[in-house]
Amino acid sequence: MQLIEINKARYRRHLKLVFSGCAIGLAVGSLAVSQVLIAVFPDESGSHFHWNLLGVMVTALSIGWLLNKYRKHSFMTEVVYVWELKKVLNKINRKMLKLHAAALEGNPNAILAIHYSYAGSRLIWQLDDNTLTMDELAVKQAELDSLARKFNLTLSTDVYDDNMLAKF
Repeated sequence: MQLIEINKARYRRHLKLVFSGCAIGLAVGSLAVSQVLIAVFPDESGSHFHWNLLGVMVTALSIGWLLNKYRKHSFMTEVVYVWELKKVLNKINRKMLKLHAAALEGNPNAILAIHYSYAGSRLIWQLDDNTLTMDELAVKQAELDSLARKFNLTLSTDVYDDNMLAKF
């Protein structure tokens, strides 16, 4: 997955609308489904927990289906890109201890995967205005740059591929 520039204002606006739509849809949909079920199948004991739970589950599945159906729509481009990037970064972060150990030994795939993780994290943190840990990331990036120079490796996010993680 290539790192690309994202229009921050458009991304934030679309994410806010998608998130708000999901929250409102979940609230309204789950209430509507559960009220219909309660009206059709009343319980003498007054406990309708199972119908409420079913309403939430049906609505959540419906929202998930809708998000998946419209993920290719131009409105969702930036939002889906960031979701996918977060998935890739999470996959790298789960293997980060092994990657760091291999990077210290000069494994080029480990060094490139860590570099991609840092660059992707920087992109996401800038989009989300999460700049508190940017200084720490800069220090880690400087250490990685030094390691890359030591092993005569050119760092580029363009060469990263998920298959690089297979050995870790």
